[in-house]
Amino acid sequence: MPLQGKLDALKLEFETNLAPPATVEALHRSTNELIASGAQNRALKVGDLAPEFTLPDPDGNPVSSKLLLDKGPLVVTFYRGVWCPYCNFDLSALEEARSEIESRGASLVAVSEQTAPNSRKSQRQNRLGFPILGDHGGEVAARFGVRWTLPHYLREVQKALGADLTKFNGEDSWTLPMPARYVIAQDGTIAYAEVNADYTRRPEPSAIFPVLDQLSRRQVA
Repeated sequence: MPLQGKLDALKLEFETNLAPPATVEALHRSTNELIASGAQNRALKVGDLAPEFTLPDPDGNPVSSKLLLDKGPLVVTFYRGVWCPYCNFDLSALEEARSEIESRGASLVAVSEQTAPNSRKSQRQNRLGFPILGDHGGEVAARFGVRWTLPHYLREVQKALGADLTKFNGEDSWTLPMPARYVIAQDGTIAYAEVNADYTRRPEPSAIFPVLDQLSRRQVA
């Protein structure tokens, strides 16, 4: 089943059989408000220069975007956290596509505000062969223009759902990245950008294959 089909089935089950109507209403409200704010339209786009970053992997080892770009293109996905089933489906789909991504000369990393122990848990549960880098407070997410602050009513909903971000992220900013996937060319320019204020919508990983192929042809030429 395609990734979006899995997410649609998850959403239907959650909203129909698992969540109270008031919770569903609050989640819809916050998503609609974020879309209406135009936040996703202000995120970095194709042709923009991607900010350089160095972030720790879950074991504390620094990972430099510059050093990864010295080897080839870089695929960056912004990940909300281990508590988000939509995000975990997304990571699993990227892991399934990782061999195709790496065969095209690219590296793959996820970036998340969650703490290192939670990232290690995410990597184990989703059997990832790529790292989840720690973006404490969402500073890198903000530089890409994908960080947003949860309204107070949504914070209470998150707590009720067992997703208290102060515990998962280890700080109290109550910020998250919008789901976002980028392909960065070796010269630092963004070759692909997909940002969606609706956390239940994700592109298929295969959407980046033609972009990586084009970058490879450009490098050869």
